[in-house]
Amino acid sequence: MKLLHIDSSILGDASASRQLSAAVTHAWKNSEVNVEVTYRDLASDALSHLSAASFVAGGTPAELRDAAQAHEVALAEATLEEFLAADAIVIGAPMYNFTVPTQLKAWIDRIAVAGKTFSYTENGQQGLAGGKKVVIVSTAGGIHAGQASGKAHEDYLILVLNFLGITDIEVVRAEGLAYGDEPKANALRGAQAQIDGLFEAA
Repeated sequence: MKLLHIDSSILGDASASRQLSAAVTHAWKNSEVNVEVTYRDLASDALSHLSAASFVAGGTPAELRDAAQAHEVALAEATLEEFLAADAIVIGAPMYNFTVPTQLKAWIDRIAVAGKTFSYTENGQQGLAGGKKVVIVSTAGGIHAGQASGKAHEDYLILVLNFLGITDIEVVRAEGLAYGDEPKANALRGAQAQIDGLFEAA
C-alpha cells in the first residue's frame, strides 16, 4: 500500500499537527504490512501558488520552456502523480486564520486538475480520484468543529476531497490547543485515543 503523508504546519517540532500526523502514519504502518510511505513537507518544500506564470508554463511546449518554467511544470506534475499513486493519505491540517495553511491550499490547487482528478459531464461533476482512504489531522487553537468558524477548515477539506471522488475520510481532531497547558494536553490525549481506536478497528 502506498501512503502519502502530508504536513503543512510552519511550526516545525512545535507543531501539534505534525506530531499527530506522524502518529497516524506510524499506527498505519504498524497495522498493515508493506506500507510504502512518501512524505511531503509543504512548509519546507513549498509549492508555488497558481498564477498567470504557472498557467503559461503549463501551456508552453516543453522544448520552449525556460528553466523556471520547466521546474514549475515538473514539480506540479510530480505532485499530481504522487497524489494519484497513493492508496491512502494523511493530511496534517492546522487552522490558520479560520482556514487551512496557504501551503496546503497550494497543494490542493496542484491536485485538483480537470481531466485528471475530476471532470464535468452532461450529468454534472464527477470525481476521478476515488478509492483512496484519507485521514485528516485537524488542529486548532480554539474550538471550531461544527461551527461557522470551521467551515473553511475541516469542512472545506472534506468538500474538496469529495469533489475529487474521495469519500472514505476520517478526521482526527485536537482543538483548544491555545487554551492552556491542561486543555492542550487533554486535546492531544483525545486525538491519540482517536488514532488508537481508528487502527484497532482496522
